[in-house]
Amino acid sequence: MSMREGRDEAIDRRRLKVCIIGASGKLGRYMVQHALDRGYEVVAVCREKSAGKLEAFAGRITVLPGQTNDREVIRRAVAGCDGVLAVLVPWGVHGYSTGTAQAVLDYAPADARLVFSCGWHISRDGRDLYSLRLRALVKVFSAVGRLTRLLDIRDQEEACRRVFASEKRWTVVRGSDLEEGESQGLPVWSRHVGDPILESNTTRRIDYALFMVEALVDDGLIHEAPAIVGCRTPSALANGPGATRER
Repeated sequence: MSMREGRDEAIDRRRLKVCIIGASGKLGRYMVQHALDRGYEVVAVCREKSAGKLEAFAGRITVLPGQTNDREVIRRAVAGCDGVLAVLVPWGVHGYSTGTAQAVLDYAPADARLVFSCGWHISRDGRDLYSLRLRALVKVFSAVGRLTRLLDIRDQEEACRRVFASEKRWTVVRGSDLEEGESQGLPVWSRHVGDPILESNTTRRIDYALFMVEALVDDGLIHEAPAIVGCRTPSALANGPGATRER
């Protein structure tokens, strides 16, 4: 075992205190379970009306009910945490994702690992190559979302822009289409959409959550925006592990 492997294993075995923002959603509940499986202390933030979805974890986690963009709720939730996992959902038209991201950036401890989730449509450097279908879908969802006032894709883009500009120890995980099913293992990733390894555009939701939790202890993901895909998808198998990072 190398010195780095030994250090990473030691970090992984340490009892981390982790805040999970958006814990009551499907992705959030998977993240809670993965964190508990590793022996981590979990503080969960979710809307009060959704707190019942976390009853399966009663007695094993601390739940702070409240809007996930409520700065006071986030301040209390992230206090003393080694890591924060935040689901950036652009609900409504009042900066929900941006408020969540900014509160985490403002109140998380200086050395905490911050891991945010979003979709492939977010581009850090403009070098992602999107299909016509994906670009069309983003335009349609963006237009319909603003018209119905249910969501605002631009809000998620602004949230990620603020994260990218931060000097904190962040990772932004960009997910492909999600499906349910048993875990297939840790997804593979690339810095840019358009890499052949991502072509299958599918990840098990349980494995997306696994990648988020793993990012807490993977220093190689600091200041990265990995686009992920399931490790057993045809494109991942065809292109091999050497293609998970830009060459």
